[in-house]
Amino acid sequence: MENIERYLMSCRELTAFCSQNGWIDNKSLYYEIIEQNDHHVIALVQFEEILMEGSGSLAGRVPCQGRLRLTLDRYGEVRAAELL
Repeated sequence: MENIERYLMSCRELTAFCSQNGWIDNKSLYYEIIEQNDHHVIALVQFEEILMEGSGSLAGRVPCQGRLRLTLDRYGEVRAAELL
């Protein structure tokens, strides 16, 4: 599962779950595997979107979530991600 966590920390697919074009707070990233087999996992992903003002100060945080299907290779490395 370490491979999945490492992938989620840097995958751009998660930005589709952002509602206001902010940044993903990786410290708030949480995922739960809700389905799994040898070739893929389906994960529920939750995080906070960080919103900034034009001046660079924090404007707010928005909770975000979504589901992803992660295709795995035979070593457990993520090869593809699909939004569900």
